[in-house]
Amino acid sequence: MILSEAEFTVLRQTIAARGTVRMVLLPVTLIAWASLTLGLLSFTVIPFASLVTLAVLVGGFEAIHALHVGVERIGRYLQVFYETGSDGPRWETTAMAAGPSLPGGGIDPLFSAVFVGLTVLNVIPGLLPLPTPLELSAVGLVHAGFIYRVIRARGAAARQRAVDLETYLRLRERDRQ
Repeated sequence: MILSEAEFTVLRQTIAARGTVRMVLLPVTLIAWASLTLGLLSFTVIPFASLVTLAVLVGGFEAIHALHVGVERIGRYLQVFYETGSDGPRWETTAMAAGPSLPGGGIDPLFSAVFVGLTVLNVIPGLLPLPTPLELSAVGLVHAGFIYRVIRARGAAARQRAVDLETYLRLRERDRQ
C-alpha cells in the first residue's frame, strides 16, 4: 500500500503538532499544579486537599502520555506503510535505528521523573495539618498508585515502538495476502 503525498504530509504535521502540544502541556500542568498547591496551602488544612492538586498532575500526565502514544503509533504507521521504498523519506526508520545508540538517547518523553518528583512533593501539604492515620493512608495510597501508573507507563512507552512496528508489519502482510 502506498500512501499519497497528502496523507504523508498530514500525518507528519500531526506528529509535529502533538509533539509541540506535549512540550507546552508540561509547563502548563506545572504552573496549574503550583498555583493550586499554593492556594490550598494558604486557605485549607484538610489532608485530602492534596488529592485535588494530585488530580492536576494526573490529568497532565495522562494527556502527555496519550499524545506520546499517538505520535509513536503514527510514526510506526508511516514507517511500515510509507517508507517501504528506497527513494522516499526514511525519517522514522532512521530515527528508530539510531535512537538507542545515540549518546544521551535515554530521554524520557513522558517526563516521568518530573511527575514522580512532584507527586512526592504533593504529599507534603497533606502532612501539614497532622492527618489521622486513616487520612494519611488514603492520601498516601492514592499518591503511590499514581507513581505506580507513571512507572508502568514509562515501561510501556519504552517497548511501544517495537510492539507497534511488529503489529503494523503483521497488518501489512495480512493485507498483501
